[in-house]
Amino acid sequence: MGLPLRLTLSYHTKRKPMSKSSLFTGQPIFSQVLEFVSKGSVDKIAFENGSDKWCRHFTTYSHLVSMLYAVFNRCTSLREVTTGLKASEHQLIHLGLREAPKRSTISDANTRRPEDVFGKIYEHLLNKHRHFLPDSRTGYRGVKRSKLFVVDSTTISLFSDVLGNAGRNPANGKRKGGVKVHTLMRSDEDVPCLIRQTAAAAHDSPFLKDIQLPEGSIIVFDKGYNDYKEYQRFSNEKISWITRIKSTAVYEVTETREVSELQASRGIIQDRLISLGHHHNNTTFVAARLIDYRDPQSGKEFQFLTNNTKLAPLTIASLYRKRWQIENLFKRLKQNYGLRYFLGDSENAIKSQIWCTLIADLLLKIVKSVVPKTWSFSNLASIIRIHLMTYINLFEFLTNPEQAFSKKKARTDIQPSLFT
Repeated sequence: MGLPLRLTLSYHTKRKPMSKSSLFTGQPIFSQVLEFVSKGSVDKIAFENGSDKWCRHFTTYSHLVSMLYAVFNRCTSLREVTTGLKASEHQLIHLGLREAPKRSTISDANTRRPEDVFGKIYEHLLNKHRHFLPDSRTGYRGVKRSKLFVVDSTTISLFSDVLGNAGRNPANGKRKGGVKVHTLMRSDEDVPCLIRQTAAAAHDSPFLKDIQLPEGSIIVFDKGYNDYKEYQRFSNEKISWITRIKSTAVYEVTETREVSELQASRGIIQDRLISLGHHHNNTTFVAARLIDYRDPQSGKEFQFLTNNTKLAPLTIASLYRKRWQIENLFKRLKQNYGLRYFLGDSENAIKSQIWCTLIADLLLKIVKSVVPKTWSFSNLASIIRIHLMTYINLFEFLTNPEQAFSKKKARTDIQPSLFT
């Protein structure tokens, strides 16, 4: 499927600038952002998942647009959503809405419409527009960034005990709930390519079972994802994995490899091949490589565990640092969207809002990638939030906001008056 007519871009030339006349100024910015979301595709996904089966007016698409409005505007209550849409009622036709929904309508939809459908919409949008996402940064030490995947999870605290939280009970006995978002991200895309949502108390390691990667990939995760069977599965599928070894791990050294002077001068202490597993249990034994490393700046020592025997030890240590890229993703989501406030207290409502937040983040990443002007993500999110319902050409506005407003004012000034 091609891009919308108002956002005509080449599928084969990434970051090709759009024509200045490719967007209509007769539509609000929100409507122009929504051009990346095909209503027909959303309706098809809704039909396949039965999410519109009992809905006559407030369809999945209408629900999605309402939630995206809430996410972009960082609304903290349903009243803010409904009154904001009501105030822009003359603009709703551009958004594909017949009328501003009521609070009870959104609340019921958040509770009843399965959150999975928004996950399917996110997956569809990612597959459709992912050619815009890879950035210009190259790989690291011979490793293509398109082959590097990072795994981690983040916990979002909730205002009630809807989903069980991890950790100790607080002194006041009021334990809040929490949702854990397990995430797989391809390094060159900077957005999640696989998401699972669980209670915060759930363990991380089961998420590895859902991960299917092409041969030759490299996956990086922390020691919370400790599962020897999955380690061996990755090895059998010719996927390199890099993690840190747990202090309680049992292993046997099978070979000690020589460390060059250059590697030693940069922090590599030891490089050993090991057999990972305990002989007294029916444990899966994993052939692995253990690298001892001391950070030259902090002096801290780390032990990295991997099945890759070809990459240099320092490269393994450096690739593990790439795991912080996913921490930046979590930071971006929590800072630029209202994930401290949820528009429902049911598990389904909370997960639906998280999916819509991920969709909003994906749309802004796409917009950022096609604008020639360099924007920080936080500034881009803020300026679109402020001018979400402003009638102005999105491309011109993000290329040069002051000049775009001057043109808009000039076009308004030359309109003939009815009384002259």
